[in-house]
Amino acid sequence: MATPDRVRAVAVIGNGIIGHGVAQVFAVAGMPVRLIGRRQDSLDAAMGKIRESLGRFDAHGLLATTTASEALRRITTATDLDAAAGADLVIEAVTEDLSLKHAIFERLDRACPPPAVLASSSGQPASRLVARVTHRERVVAAHFWNPPQLIPLVEVCPGPETDPEVAPWLCEVLRTAGKQPVVLEREIDGFIGNRLQFALLREALALWAAGVASAEAIDLAVKTSFGRRLAVTGPLESADLGGLDTFHAFAAFLFPGLDRSAEPPAAMGELVRQGHRGLPSGHGIYDWSVRDGQELVTKRVEELFRHLRPGA
Repeated sequence: MATPDRVRAVAVIGNGIIGHGVAQVFAVAGMPVRLIGRRQDSLDAAMGKIRESLGRFDAHGLLATTTASEALRRITTATDLDAAAGADLVIEAVTEDLSLKHAIFERLDRACPPPAVLASSSGQPASRLVARVTHRERVVAAHFWNPPQLIPLVEVCPGPETDPEVAPWLCEVLRTAGKQPVVLEREIDGFIGNRLQFALLREALALWAAGVASAEAIDLAVKTSFGRRLAVTGPLESADLGGLDTFHAFAAFLFPGLDRSAEPPAAMGELVRQGHRGLPSGHGIYDWSVRDGQELVTKRVEELFRHLRPGA
């Protein structure tokens, strides 16, 4: 199929954490954005969050080619899904409700005729979203990471029916918006990042649940060792740099003892059943009544800003 010759407008469906961040990304890049949600009050709240976020970018000197007020003027809001009509790129960013996504993509397929590209920012493969779509060749996964305005990665994953021209076109649009896309050669649950993130989490939870070490010790071991290297060398680069023969030998020794559980540990499930959700409830693996969770969140955000600075 022919892809759009340029992006005259972007529509973002959903104004939650991911949606309003995605809207900010494209607005800062100079593209008109239509942010579409269910209720005007939630859209107003999302615009307030975008305004606050743009203020932080401005304070960090990261709005070199536009101003916060200019970016805000590029975003319009609507509560009618048909407002996506005329957009060359539509990005779905609603909750992980597959029936809702099916209904949205069915309506978008009618409201936004080809060659408009329909993308999903969720972790769902494209092939799971097209049950009620006629023009399946323009549907693609574009998995943004939270928060989208601070995390460069977007995982682009075409489905088996996606036209071969769509992924390269979308990657170029994303690069124009300052993102760093990676393309998956085939669909797989969780894409790349979440599979790696949860593989680490599974082992960390297993060590904690088995009483091998405290939660504090496990987190500190990551933060003060290979965690510091990961922003520079990924796991496969690290293996090559360290010597593939050495890593192969250690993998042969260690892999048989790594956790391979198909379910999360019972200790984690018990916390969830008791209503202990972590920071949102004040208690989880850690007791957040004696730890400053907000300070930790702020520290993480500031570190993400640091990585966005030129030359970082």
